[in-house]
Parts: sequence; C-alpha cells; structure tokens
Amino acid sequence: MAGFSWYLSEGFQVIIEKSKEDKCSLNDVQLRFLCPDDLEEVRALCRDWFPIEYPQSWYEDITSSERFFALAAVYKTQIIGLIVAEIKPYLKLNAEDRGILSRWFASKDTLVAYILSLGVVRSHRRSGVATMLLDVLIKHLAGPVVQLPHEHRVKAIFLHVLTTNNEAIHFYEKRRFRLHSFLPYYYSIKGRCKDGFTYVYYVNGGHAPWGIYDYVKYVARAAWSGGGLYPWIWGKLRTALTIAWHR
Repeated sequence: MAGFSWYLSEGFQVIIEKSKEDKCSLNDVQLRFLCPDDLEEVRALCRDWFPIEYPQSWYEDITSSERFFALAAVYKTQIIGLIVAEIKPYLKLNAEDRGILSRWFASKDTLVAYILSLGVVRSHRRSGVATMLLDVLIKHLAGPVVQLPHEHRVKAIFLHVLTTNNEAIHFYEKRRFRLHSFLPYYYSIKGRCKDGFTYVYYVNGGHAPWGIYDYVKYVARAAWSGGGLYPWIWGKLRTALTIAWHR
C-alpha cells in the first residue's frame, strides 16, 4: 500500500448538502488503513450493514493483511465508512468470474481487485463518503503514480451485489460500473438462496471479452489512425509476406 500516508484528507474539498441530522463535511473526514485495533469496531459495523455473517478470520485478515486494501473513513475518532478490496491474480478467480476480462489478459501477471465490502454509517449516507472511498481505491490502482506492488497490473475492479439491492446497484452504475453477469442462487442468507449480479469497472486498459462488433471497431480505428484503410492493409500484408519469405 505504498504511496499513502496513514491519514488522507487532502483533495476532497466537497461540502455536503444540509440535513436535519448532524452529518459531517468531507473536509473533516480522515482516511486511514485498518489496523488490528479496529477489529471489534469493524465487526459491529459490518453486522449492522450487511446480511452476511463473516467469520472471525475474515476480520483478522482485513485488519492486518497487506493482501487487502482496507480503508476507513474516520470522523471524530469514529469509523463512519470503510471499503475492503482484495487484490488477487486473475487466474485464481472462481469460474463464474473468469469471464470479466478478455482472454488477452489471461496471464500470471494480470491482477484484479474484488470489492468485498463498502459501507457507510446510516447517519452519514448520501454525503459523499462512499464515493470518496471508492475514488481512492480506483486512484490507488489506476492513478498516474505507479503503486507497488501492483504497478498498474490490475485490469478490473469487480464486485457482487444482491439483485434486490437497488440502492447499491444505482450507486455503482452511476460510477460507471458495468453489469457483467447474472448469478442465480449466488448468496445464501439465513438459509435462503438469493440471486446476485456481477459489476465490473475496467482500469489500465482492461476490457471485457470482445464480440464481432468490437473487433470490427478495433480494425477500423487502427486503419484510420494509420492514414486510411488501404495503407493499413498494405502494411499488414507486407509484414506477413516478409515473415513468410524469411521462413
């Protein structure tokens, strides 16, 4: 997680709209990574926010392991929001998630970021905290400054969401996450199976598997940038003939 100071607040000069509740200005919100001392507070928040019961080991991992990007928004010493994402190799994804990237990226060097949790305390929702947390994650993985050890190798940020969670779906779609797939019976909540969606945000040149239209568009764009269709075709033909001749 190089490139971040323990507290981050600079650059988020946005004032939220007035409300009857005592909400904060983003100027007063500090960002820091989770640490082991946060475990009990984070567990209480997640139990309040999410219908899924996470095991104790999960809380231990996200508050101590560098494998996770676990960032908290803090206001008056209290955690009011957090985002947790796991950076993992693309080739180690489950079968239902392998299709988020084109086969061009199927290499051991390709990484993806999986958003495990993004939540905000109810009294501070719709104030920009969730957007701020998500923006920091995206900037960390795809910003102009190379961040070790990822080095812009992360090609997609993705997540799963309940099909009935309209508020979360609207939030991610507004931030240009694309609906990728429908996952029937993906969740098991209180003994009942629930359907889910996969949403993806592409970074660092990553993209979804292409169809015929995408290939045609790519060829047309390459031809146009090369000065026209005929010079482009002639250039490709000349290269092919050169290769064949030297064989």
